[in-house]
Amino acid sequence: MSVKPVLHEASLSTASPDEVLTLFGPRDQHVRKLRRLFGVDITSRDGKIRVAGEEASVASAIRTLERLRQTFRKKGTLSIGDIETLASSEGAQVAGGRPPRPSADAINIQHPGRQVSPRTPGQAMYVESIRKHDLTFAIGPAGCGKTYLAVAMAVEALKANQVRKIVLVRPAVEAGENLGFLPGDLRAKLNPYLRPLMDALGEMVDYDQARGLMEQDVIEIIPLAYMRGRTLNDAFIILDEAQNTTVAQMKMFLTRMGERSKVVVSGDATQLDLPKGVRSGLHDATHRLRGIDAIGQVRLQACDIVRHALVQRIVEAYELAEAASPNQEPSADR
Repeated sequence: MSVKPVLHEASLSTASPDEVLTLFGPRDQHVRKLRRLFGVDITSRDGKIRVAGEEASVASAIRTLERLRQTFRKKGTLSIGDIETLASSEGAQVAGGRPPRPSADAINIQHPGRQVSPRTPGQAMYVESIRKHDLTFAIGPAGCGKTYLAVAMAVEALKANQVRKIVLVRPAVEAGENLGFLPGDLRAKLNPYLRPLMDALGEMVDYDQARGLMEQDVIEIIPLAYMRGRTLNDAFIILDEAQNTTVAQMKMFLTRMGERSKVVVSGDATQLDLPKGVRSGLHDATHRLRGIDAIGQVRLQACDIVRHALVQRIVEAYELAEAASPNQEPSADR
Protein backbone atom coordinates (compact mmCIF):
# COMPACT_ATOMS: atom_id res chain seq x y z
CA MET A 1 0.00 0.00 0.00
CA SER A 2 1.54 3.29 -1.12
CA VAL A 3 1.56 6.30 1.17
CA LYS A 4 0.73 9.66 -0.37
CA PRO A 5 3.35 12.33 0.28
CA VAL A 6 2.37 15.03 2.75
CA LEU A 7 1.83 18.35 1.00
CA HIS A 8 3.53 21.43 2.38
CA GLU A 9 3.09 25.10 1.63
CA ALA A 10 5.38 28.13 1.85
CA SER A 11 5.18 31.69 0.61
CA LEU A 12 7.51 34.46 -0.53
CA SER A 13 6.61 38.12 -0.09
CA THR A 14 7.18 40.43 -3.04
CA ALA A 15 7.84 44.15 -3.13
CA SER A 16 5.56 45.09 -6.02
CA PRO A 17 3.32 43.69 -8.78
CA ASP A 18 6.19 44.32 -11.24
CA GLU A 19 8.38 41.99 -9.22
CA VAL A 20 5.76 39.25 -9.45
CA LEU A 21 5.38 39.76 -13.20
CA THR A 22 9.15 39.53 -13.69
CA LEU A 23 9.51 36.42 -11.55
CA PHE A 24 6.63 34.72 -13.37
CA GLY A 25 8.05 35.79 -16.75
CA PRO A 26 6.39 36.64 -20.07
CA ARG A 27 3.21 34.57 -20.38
CA ASP A 28 4.28 32.75 -17.17
CA GLN A 29 7.26 31.12 -18.91
CA HIS A 30 9.50 31.27 -15.84
CA VAL A 31 6.99 29.89 -13.37
CA ARG A 32 5.96 27.10 -15.76
CA LYS A 33 9.57 25.97 -15.89
CA LEU A 34 9.78 25.99 -12.09
CA ARG A 35 6.54 24.01 -11.80
CA ARG A 36 7.81 21.37 -14.19
CA LEU A 37 11.22 21.12 -12.58
CA PHE A 38 10.12 20.85 -8.95
CA GLY A 39 6.66 19.31 -9.38
CA VAL A 40 5.02 22.03 -7.26
CA ASP A 41 2.08 24.38 -7.57
CA ILE A 42 3.08 28.08 -7.73
CA THR A 43 0.51 30.87 -7.53
CA SER A 44 0.45 34.56 -6.65
CA ARG A 45 -2.05 36.42 -4.50
CA ASP A 46 -2.05 39.57 -2.32
CA GLY A 47 1.63 40.31 -2.90
CA LYS A 48 2.80 36.81 -2.02
CA ILE A 49 3.97 33.92 -4.15
CA ARG A 50 2.61 30.64 -2.77
CA VAL A 51 4.36 27.32 -3.36
CA ALA A 52 2.68 24.00 -2.50
CA GLY A 53 3.87 20.41 -2.89
CA GLU A 54 6.22 17.90 -1.30
CA GLU A 55 8.34 19.40 1.48
CA ALA A 56 11.75 19.08 -0.20
CA SER A 57 10.42 20.34 -3.53
CA VAL A 58 8.75 23.35 -1.90
CA ALA A 59 11.95 24.26 -0.02
CA SER A 60 14.05 24.12 -3.19
CA ALA A 61 11.50 26.09 -5.21
CA ILE A 62 11.36 28.81 -2.53
CA ARG A 63 15.16 29.03 -2.46
CA THR A 64 15.23 29.37 -6.23
CA LEU A 65 12.58 32.10 -6.17
CA GLU A 66 14.52 33.99 -3.49
CA ARG A 67 17.68 33.85 -5.60
CA LEU A 68 15.74 34.95 -8.66
CA ARG A 69 14.30 37.87 -6.70
CA GLN A 70 17.80 38.92 -5.60
CA THR A 71 19.03 38.69 -9.20
CA PHE A 72 16.12 40.83 -10.39
CA ARG A 73 16.76 43.48 -7.74
CA LYS A 74 20.41 43.70 -8.80
CA LYS A 75 19.94 43.58 -12.57
CA GLY A 76 16.43 45.02 -12.92
CA THR A 77 15.48 42.13 -15.19
CA LEU A 78 15.59 38.36 -15.54
CA SER A 79 16.54 36.30 -18.56
CA ILE A 80 15.61 32.73 -19.38
CA GLY A 81 19.29 31.92 -18.79
CA ASP A 82 18.96 33.13 -15.18
CA ILE A 83 15.94 30.86 -14.71
CA GLU A 84 17.68 27.81 -16.14
CA THR A 85 20.93 28.38 -14.23
CA LEU A 86 19.38 28.93 -10.80
CA ALA A 87 16.60 26.37 -11.18
CA SER A 88 18.75 23.53 -12.52
CA SER A 89 21.12 23.55 -9.54
CA GLU A 90 18.23 23.26 -7.08
CA GLY A 91 16.31 20.92 -9.35
CA ALA A 92 19.12 18.39 -9.45
CA GLN A 93 18.91 18.10 -5.66
CA VAL A 94 15.14 17.65 -5.72
CA ALA A 95 14.61 15.45 -8.74
CA GLY A 96 17.64 13.18 -8.23
CA GLY A 97 17.88 12.61 -11.94
CA ARG A 98 14.21 11.69 -12.38
CA PRO A 99 12.29 13.28 -15.25
CA PRO A 100 10.06 16.18 -14.15
CA ARG A 101 6.47 15.24 -13.42
CA PRO A 102 3.73 16.72 -15.58
CA SER A 103 1.99 19.65 -13.95
CA ALA A 104 -1.58 18.98 -12.83
CA ASP A 105 -2.31 22.55 -11.77
CA ALA A 106 -5.94 23.61 -11.82
CA ILE A 107 -6.90 25.68 -14.84
CA ASN A 108 -7.92 29.08 -13.52
CA ILE A 109 -11.10 29.88 -15.47
CA GLN A 110 -12.14 32.39 -12.75
CA HIS A 111 -15.66 31.01 -12.52
CA PRO A 112 -17.16 30.98 -8.99
CA GLY A 113 -17.85 27.46 -7.77
CA ARG A 114 -16.27 25.73 -10.76
CA GLN A 115 -12.78 24.30 -11.01
CA VAL A 116 -11.24 22.58 -14.01
CA SER A 117 -8.24 20.29 -13.50
CA PRO A 118 -6.61 17.42 -15.42
CA ARG A 119 -7.96 14.14 -14.07
CA THR A 120 -5.47 11.69 -15.54
CA PRO A 121 -1.69 11.72 -16.19
CA GLY A 122 -2.40 11.95 -19.92
CA GLN A 123 -4.60 14.99 -19.43
CA ALA A 124 -1.92 16.58 -17.23
CA MET A 125 0.61 16.10 -20.04
CA TYR A 126 -1.89 17.65 -22.48
CA VAL A 127 -2.41 20.75 -20.33
CA GLU A 128 1.34 21.08 -19.74
CA SER A 129 2.00 20.85 -23.49
CA ILE A 130 -0.48 23.67 -24.14
CA ARG A 131 1.21 25.81 -21.48
CA LYS A 132 4.67 25.09 -22.93
CA HIS A 133 4.05 25.24 -26.69
CA ASP A 134 2.42 27.79 -28.97
CA LEU A 135 1.12 24.90 -31.12
CA THR A 136 -0.09 21.58 -29.69
CA PHE A 137 -1.60 18.59 -31.50
CA ALA A 138 -3.78 16.27 -29.40
CA ILE A 139 -5.05 12.94 -30.70
CA GLY A 140 -7.28 10.71 -28.62
CA PRO A 141 -10.61 8.87 -28.39
CA ALA A 142 -13.98 10.39 -27.58
CA GLY A 143 -14.40 11.55 -24.00
CA CYS A 144 -10.74 12.10 -23.06
CA GLY A 145 -11.13 15.87 -22.58
CA LYS A 146 -9.44 17.14 -25.75
CA THR A 147 -12.00 19.86 -26.46
CA TYR A 148 -13.00 20.59 -22.86
CA LEU A 149 -9.48 21.17 -21.55
CA ALA A 150 -8.45 23.21 -24.61
CA VAL A 151 -11.45 25.52 -24.16
CA ALA A 152 -10.65 25.84 -20.44
CA MET A 153 -7.07 26.83 -21.27
CA ALA A 154 -8.39 29.39 -23.75
CA VAL A 155 -10.72 30.90 -21.14
CA GLU A 156 -7.86 31.03 -18.63
CA ALA A 157 -5.63 32.85 -21.14
CA LEU A 158 -8.38 35.33 -22.02
CA LYS A 159 -9.23 36.17 -18.41
CA ALA A 160 -5.52 36.52 -17.56
CA ASN A 161 -5.17 39.01 -20.47
CA GLN A 162 -2.63 36.75 -22.19
CA VAL A 163 -4.73 36.88 -25.38
CA ARG A 164 -7.35 39.29 -26.68
CA LYS A 165 -9.52 36.78 -28.53
CA ILE A 166 -10.66 33.15 -28.54
CA VAL A 167 -11.36 31.52 -31.89
CA LEU A 168 -13.07 28.10 -31.86
CA VAL A 169 -12.99 26.34 -35.22
CA ARG A 170 -14.51 23.15 -36.60
CA PRO A 171 -14.70 21.63 -40.09
CA ALA A 172 -18.30 21.30 -41.29
CA VAL A 173 -17.90 17.73 -42.51
CA GLU A 174 -21.05 15.66 -42.72
CA ALA A 175 -21.24 12.43 -40.72
CA GLY A 176 -24.04 10.59 -42.49
CA GLU A 177 -26.40 13.58 -42.82
CA ASN A 178 -26.61 16.03 -45.70
CA LEU A 179 -25.98 19.65 -44.69
CA GLY A 180 -28.23 20.96 -47.43
CA PHE A 181 -31.27 19.14 -46.06
CA LEU A 182 -30.96 20.53 -42.54
CA PRO A 183 -33.62 23.18 -41.83
CA GLY A 184 -32.99 26.92 -41.46
CA ASP A 185 -30.50 29.47 -42.73
CA LEU A 186 -26.71 29.02 -42.88
CA ARG A 187 -26.31 29.85 -39.18
CA ALA A 188 -28.89 27.20 -38.24
CA LYS A 189 -27.29 24.65 -40.58
CA LEU A 190 -23.85 25.18 -39.01
CA ASN A 191 -25.10 25.07 -35.42
CA PRO A 192 -24.93 21.24 -35.06
CA TYR A 193 -21.27 21.27 -36.11
CA LEU A 194 -20.28 24.01 -33.67
CA ARG A 195 -22.48 22.88 -30.75
CA PRO A 196 -19.77 20.76 -28.98
CA LEU A 197 -17.52 23.82 -28.73
CA MET A 198 -20.41 25.95 -27.50
CA ASP A 199 -21.33 23.31 -24.89
CA ALA A 200 -17.77 23.30 -23.51
CA LEU A 201 -17.67 27.09 -23.44
CA GLY A 202 -21.04 27.24 -21.70
CA GLU A 203 -19.68 25.30 -18.72
CA MET A 204 -16.95 27.90 -18.10
CA VAL A 205 -18.50 31.25 -19.01
CA ASP A 206 -21.95 32.45 -17.96
CA TYR A 207 -24.45 32.61 -20.82
CA ASP A 208 -24.90 36.39 -20.75
CA GLN A 209 -21.16 36.95 -20.54
CA ALA A 210 -20.49 34.53 -23.38
CA ARG A 211 -23.14 36.16 -25.56
CA GLY A 212 -21.66 39.62 -24.84
CA LEU A 213 -18.15 38.41 -25.70
CA MET A 214 -19.43 36.89 -28.93
CA GLU A 215 -21.21 40.12 -29.87
CA GLN A 216 -17.94 41.99 -29.25
CA ASP A 217 -16.08 39.40 -31.38
CA VAL A 218 -13.87 38.50 -28.41
CA ILE A 219 -15.10 34.91 -28.72
CA GLU A 220 -15.63 33.64 -32.24
CA ILE A 221 -17.03 30.19 -33.12
CA ILE A 222 -16.70 29.55 -36.84
CA PRO A 223 -16.46 26.78 -39.45
CA LEU A 224 -13.01 26.09 -40.85
CA ALA A 225 -13.81 27.50 -44.30
CA TYR A 226 -14.22 30.98 -42.76
CA MET A 227 -10.54 31.03 -41.68
CA ARG A 228 -9.13 31.51 -45.17
CA GLY A 229 -7.24 34.77 -45.70
CA ARG A 230 -7.08 35.72 -42.01
CA THR A 231 -4.13 36.34 -39.70
CA LEU A 232 -4.90 36.04 -35.98
CA ASN A 233 -2.67 37.89 -33.53
CA ASP A 234 -3.01 37.74 -29.72
CA ALA A 235 -5.51 34.89 -30.07
CA PHE A 236 -6.10 31.43 -28.62
CA ILE A 237 -7.25 29.29 -31.54
CA ILE A 238 -8.70 25.79 -31.21
CA LEU A 239 -9.36 23.50 -34.16
CA ASP A 240 -11.66 20.69 -33.06
CA GLU A 241 -12.41 17.45 -34.98
CA ALA A 242 -9.22 18.08 -36.97
CA GLN A 243 -9.18 14.51 -38.33
CA ASN A 244 -11.85 15.72 -40.78
CA THR A 245 -9.61 18.34 -42.41
CA THR A 246 -7.85 17.71 -45.69
CA VAL A 247 -4.11 18.31 -46.04
CA ALA A 248 -4.75 21.62 -47.82
CA GLN A 249 -7.23 22.75 -45.16
CA MET A 250 -4.80 21.93 -42.35
CA LYS A 251 -2.01 23.90 -44.03
CA MET A 252 -4.38 26.82 -44.51
CA PHE A 253 -5.43 26.71 -40.85
CA LEU A 254 -1.93 26.44 -39.38
CA THR A 255 -0.71 29.40 -41.42
CA ARG A 256 -3.41 31.66 -39.89
CA MET A 257 -1.35 31.77 -36.68
CA GLY A 258 -0.15 35.30 -35.89
CA GLU A 259 2.09 36.96 -33.32
CA ARG A 260 1.54 36.09 -29.65
CA SER A 261 -1.05 33.46 -30.52
CA LYS A 262 -1.52 29.92 -29.24
CA VAL A 263 -3.07 27.09 -31.27
CA VAL A 264 -4.49 23.72 -30.18
CA VAL A 265 -5.43 21.14 -32.82
CA SER A 266 -7.39 18.14 -31.57
CA GLY A 267 -8.99 15.13 -33.17
CA ASP A 268 -9.87 11.45 -33.01
CA ALA A 269 -8.31 9.35 -35.77
CA THR A 270 -11.02 6.68 -35.34
CA GLN A 271 -13.88 9.07 -36.22
CA LEU A 272 -12.92 9.95 -39.78
CA ASP A 273 -15.76 11.31 -41.95
CA LEU A 274 -13.73 12.30 -45.02
CA PRO A 275 -14.49 10.62 -48.35
CA LYS A 276 -12.67 7.34 -48.92
CA GLY A 277 -9.15 7.91 -50.23
CA VAL A 278 -8.83 11.49 -48.91
CA ARG A 279 -5.85 11.84 -46.56
CA SER A 280 -6.57 13.38 -43.16
CA GLY A 281 -4.86 16.72 -42.58
CA LEU A 282 -4.38 15.84 -38.90
CA HIS A 283 -2.58 12.59 -39.70
CA ASP A 284 -0.45 14.34 -42.32
CA ALA A 285 0.48 17.29 -40.07
CA THR A 286 1.46 15.21 -37.04
CA HIS A 287 3.87 13.21 -39.22
CA ARG A 288 5.12 16.13 -41.30
CA LEU A 289 5.81 18.36 -38.27
CA ARG A 290 6.96 15.75 -35.75
CA GLY A 291 10.61 16.88 -35.93
CA ILE A 292 9.90 20.46 -34.78
CA ASP A 293 10.67 20.70 -31.05
CA ALA A 294 8.60 23.87 -30.57
CA ILE A 295 5.43 21.96 -31.50
CA GLY A 296 3.81 19.75 -28.87
CA GLN A 297 2.17 16.43 -29.72
CA VAL A 298 0.11 14.51 -27.16
CA ARG A 299 -1.63 11.16 -27.67
CA LEU A 300 -4.39 10.45 -25.19
CA GLN A 301 -5.58 6.90 -24.59
CA ALA A 302 -8.72 5.06 -23.53
CA CYS A 303 -7.50 5.32 -19.91
CA ASP A 304 -7.85 9.13 -20.18
CA ILE A 305 -11.60 8.95 -20.90
CA VAL A 306 -13.57 10.76 -18.19
CA ARG A 307 -17.14 10.40 -19.48
CA HIS A 308 -19.49 7.64 -18.33
CA ALA A 309 -17.54 4.52 -17.32
CA LEU A 310 -19.10 2.60 -20.22
CA VAL A 311 -17.51 4.94 -22.78
CA GLN A 312 -14.04 3.61 -22.03
CA ARG A 313 -15.24 0.00 -22.45
CA ILE A 314 -17.04 0.88 -25.70
CA VAL A 315 -13.91 2.50 -27.15
CA GLU A 316 -11.78 -0.48 -26.15
CA ALA A 317 -14.27 -2.89 -27.77
CA TYR A 318 -14.14 -1.00 -31.07
CA GLU A 319 -10.33 -0.82 -30.96
CA LEU A 320 -10.09 -4.57 -30.40
CA ALA A 321 -12.47 -5.30 -33.30
CA GLU A 322 -10.58 -2.96 -35.64
CA ALA A 323 -7.24 -4.50 -34.65
CA ALA A 324 -8.60 -7.96 -35.45
CA SER A 325 -10.04 -6.90 -38.86
CA PRO A 326 -8.27 -3.66 -39.85
CA ASN A 327 -9.46 -3.71 -43.49
CA GLN A 328 -13.08 -4.61 -42.87
CA GLU A 329 -15.57 -1.76 -43.39
CA PRO A 330 -18.44 -1.48 -40.87
CA SER A 331 -21.75 -2.59 -42.30
CA ALA A 332 -23.66 0.33 -40.79
CA ASP A 333 -22.99 4.06 -40.76
CA ARG A 334 -19.83 5.00 -38.85
